[in-house]
Amino acid sequence: MKFGKEFASQMVLEWQEAYMDYDYLKTLLKEIHRFKQRTRPPATPRGLKRTMTLYRAFSGLTQRHHQQPMSPSSPDIEDQVPILVTSVNQEGSQSYQTTFLMQADDGGEYELVFFRRLDDEFNKVDKFYKSKVEEVTKEAEMLNKQMDALIAFRIKVENPQGWSWEDRSGDMTRLASDVAASTAALAASTPSGARASRRVDHMEVIEEGPSIHEESDEDKENNDMKENVQVQKPEANNLKGRKPTPLQILNRVKMNTTLDTPRSTIKGFLNVPKQTGLKFNRENLKKVEDQLKRAFVEFYQKLRLVKSFSFLNTLAFSKIMKKYDKITSRNAAKPYMKMVDNSYLGSSEEVTKLMERVEATFIKHFANSNRSKGMNVLRPKARKQRHRITFSTGFFAGCTFALILALILIIRARNIMGQPGRIQYMETMFPLYSLYGFIVLHMVMYAVDVYFWRRYRVNYAFIFGFKQGRELGYREVLLVSFGLAVAALASVLSNLDMEMDPNTKDYKTFTEIIPLILVLLVFVILFLPFNILYRSSRFFFLTCLFHCICAPLYKVTLPDFFLADQLTSQVQAFRSLEFYVCYYGWGDFKQRRNSCKTNDVFNTFSFIIAVIPYWSRLLQCLRRLFEEKDPVQGHNGMKYFVTIAALCLRTAYSLNKGLAWEVLAVVFSVAAAIFGTYWDLVHDWGLLKRHSKNRWLRDKLLIPQKSVYFGAMVLNVVLRFAWLQTVFNFNLFDLHRQTLIAIVASLEIIRRGMWNFFRLENEHLNNVGKYRAFKSVPLPFNYDEDEDKDE
Repeated sequence: MKFGKEFASQMVLEWQEAYMDYDYLKTLLKEIHRFKQRTRPPATPRGLKRTMTLYRAFSGLTQRHHQQPMSPSSPDIEDQVPILVTSVNQEGSQSYQTTFLMQADDGGEYELVFFRRLDDEFNKVDKFYKSKVEEVTKEAEMLNKQMDALIAFRIKVENPQGWSWEDRSGDMTRLASDVAASTAALAASTPSGARASRRVDHMEVIEEGPSIHEESDEDKENNDMKENVQVQKPEANNLKGRKPTPLQILNRVKMNTTLDTPRSTIKGFLNVPKQTGLKFNRENLKKVEDQLKRAFVEFYQKLRLVKSFSFLNTLAFSKIMKKYDKITSRNAAKPYMKMVDNSYLGSSEEVTKLMERVEATFIKHFANSNRSKGMNVLRPKARKQRHRITFSTGFFAGCTFALILALILIIRARNIMGQPGRIQYMETMFPLYSLYGFIVLHMVMYAVDVYFWRRYRVNYAFIFGFKQGRELGYREVLLVSFGLAVAALASVLSNLDMEMDPNTKDYKTFTEIIPLILVLLVFVILFLPFNILYRSSRFFFLTCLFHCICAPLYKVTLPDFFLADQLTSQVQAFRSLEFYVCYYGWGDFKQRRNSCKTNDVFNTFSFIIAVIPYWSRLLQCLRRLFEEKDPVQGHNGMKYFVTIAALCLRTAYSLNKGLAWEVLAVVFSVAAAIFGTYWDLVHDWGLLKRHSKNRWLRDKLLIPQKSVYFGAMVLNVVLRFAWLQTVFNFNLFDLHRQTLIAIVASLEIIRRGMWNFFRLENEHLNNVGKYRAFKSVPLPFNYDEDEDKDE
């Protein structure tokens, strides 16, 4: 793989604009190369070249006497330094400027443009790296204070009567001295260019804590180093003097409470005073440890990406300078890379030191000093692409298509569509089996989305908040969907009887309850607690589903409202589940009757079932409006309210008929479709921006073909109005009503699958624009001085 592709593949997706623009610098080098080829003198014949070589062997004095300028390809010119890199201060920040010393040479203006752009790229990278180091340094200070509180909390829980901390004053003195000694040693070994902006005192204290009974290897090294560093002893004493004892820290600490449970949400809505006092029990200790553990894992991941950012960019500058030297036959790479190595980007060691301290702290306090266990948590391994997944997916896909073909042939061979029992079959059995069709189609569309998200480098795992290495790829999703399709098709083939038993006047009981058995099997697998069949993904789905059901009692996150949007496209699937309860609960399956339509309870629940997904989404919008005070969420809630009204009116029209119901259904449905289409294109997809770089689209696009976006917009509008069939009852190809309902529902699922890709693309580009590559993790403790700062 060429370096350019490898460089792009290893970028932090949300920081793309902060990396060196390697491709553009390569285009500038190609322009220099083309100019060199155009101006290169024509090749001389071999005989003449021998004569010139013989002449040059005796012409050194003559050339030196006339002082003729040497060609750029001569060794003397190659040994000359063609650039001079200086450090300048611009607007209070340090930047670097390269002076090209050979502008008078042919093509010098091309090389001058190259170095100007190179300086711009390096200053951009160096500035961004400094800002990220400052961020992680501040976070390290916060985590250090959190660890102090955690250690004091542990002491209080393990011995509520209190410990005699004076016996451990020697340990505190040792720890403070170790911090100071490590700081001085690191400062002594730091280049002068990077030493000014170093904040080592914040980095070095993460590990320390009073619950450490044994010395680590780093502590012993620091003790040895302390003897050689005498300058920092007064500072160590000052540190000891101003740092309170651990149990005194608890007097300045309160528990952070967030509205993340129904109980806390209700209390917050009723303005009930929050219980911020510390309760010293093992349950609270476990919660605090879990929160800090997640915070450390997220912080360590950020450190890894910051370090990777520095390494990749340094390597990219080295590669581009080697290409420059190769094309121009100059020796500019060495002085330029010397500047890079001495700059903050190349010489800073804050991130490396922080990573070492985080590893030591995490292993001691959260992994019981088991390094392999701690590192497995900090650096989870990516899920391996196993060949059996690919084979199984292909196998089930082949079985699915084979069963579909077999079903078509059996229907044609038996002339099932011409038998009198087909109407009864379509009214009873078809709604039962259509449930699996809706689920499988939605999963296939999601697998297609995952494939294109990966292809166009949309960081969907970060957006959804999946655990690192635990997200499902498109192969795994297709495996589950095709497996379910095979089970559903097999049950359909086993239950194609159109005639009842003439003796019992009933259908075969076992074959009639096969759809119910399959539904129960799906629910059992979904709730299976064992670590098989993608347990983490199943539990993640169930958690988000529970949050949707309990809206607005839980804080709304992107996975929650994204799933709620998916459920709004599965209204017909929910109605099929309702029909399962009616059909099997009232015993209609024995005679294959459908008495549900004439039951008032069933018709009432038809309204409720259809409204539930939209109602959940409306409550989520109201929750976000209450928390964020964003009027956009209020407008979004109005969209779902109009959609609920349109859905209820269409359902009422399908049950009661009548001109009045039809007019109301059409008016509200048109309003809901127009409102929803506008929201899809403008807010969810971020398109239809008139003054953007890509007219009527948006400034940044991941798909290079603009026609894809225009086609998607047109298709979204067309599919949005597919509900017209349910109002006007278009009789297409003499299809059964249940077939038309299934087709309309399938078109809505396809529209939702298309919507998913562009919705996440827009979210990803927003993250890129804000350099947002990490989730904020709530911390368990809050210090009094932090509250004073906020005020």
